[in-house]
Amino acid sequence: MANPDIYITDFKNYIEKEKGYSVHTLKSYNHDLNRFRSFMTSYMGKSIWSVKDVDKQTIRHFLGREFEVGFASKTVARRLATIKSFFKYLLSNNIIDVNPAAEVRTPKTPKSLPVFISEKLIDELMNIPDLGTMNGIRDKAILELFYSTGMRLSELVQLNFGDFQFEQQLIRVLGKGQKERLIPYGNRAKLSLEYYWQKRGINLRTAERTEPCFVGIKNRRISIRTVQRRVKIYFQQVTDGLSLGPHTLRHSFATHMLERGADIRALKDLLGHSSLSSTQVYTHIQPEKMKEIYKQAHPHGD
Repeated sequence: MANPDIYITDFKNYIEKEKGYSVHTLKSYNHDLNRFRSFMTSYMGKSIWSVKDVDKQTIRHFLGREFEVGFASKTVARRLATIKSFFKYLLSNNIIDVNPAAEVRTPKTPKSLPVFISEKLIDELMNIPDLGTMNGIRDKAILELFYSTGMRLSELVQLNFGDFQFEQQLIRVLGKGQKERLIPYGNRAKLSLEYYWQKRGINLRTAERTEPCFVGIKNRRISIRTVQRRVKIYFQQVTDGLSLGPHTLRHSFATHMLERGADIRALKDLLGHSSLSSTQVYTHIQPEKMKEIYKQAHPHGD
């Protein structure tokens, strides 16, 4: 019998070690597969079942059950994506003859526009960290680098000194699926970073390549949660208490780049998107901004 536990474990090892998925993605896959395994045990009426027992209708029943217990369409769509990846893996390893998930349609999810803030609020945000403290100096550098590059939170915390090309003001970033890309960073970020490193006593010429760019307690690499918490606190001071985080800086970077005329394909590469459709969500210039552009550019706009 094709025991699911063995194959689920093999699949998780595959996406971690060979595909290089992030810790966050691995947790999501693990959670989704555990829910599906639990459903199958109940659905089949027995604790031991085979991956060959699963057909298209079974998967549809699972998705329907997830909707019934109150999960949003976005979450259910992610569950299906996980199941599709799992059975695709089984098919490619000749464990099953047909992928039962291949023809199951993905639930429609409402498209939400990315949350971003204005350039004026960005300027206010950058002035909040207390430059009289090491944490404040570090946080200012983090905020500037986020906004200057649009990189992901997971990418920022993993940065080492060896990832920087200081003279060219470029950073080598390891993104989703272990894909590398080079991102330029601006002068404001450069000054904030160099001031922070100077205060840490770092000599850029002699620094170890594996030394973390940002550190927290006991000089250890800063954690994702610390960055999330610190950035959230700063945002609350410029957005009337709204709970925003690091991703808002990525969204703001992308939106402002497009508003200033950046090519969407170039932006796709900067953000590390695998497809242009992911970048197109940023083509949401606000109506007032659109009117302003129209008046400036159209011959009869006045």
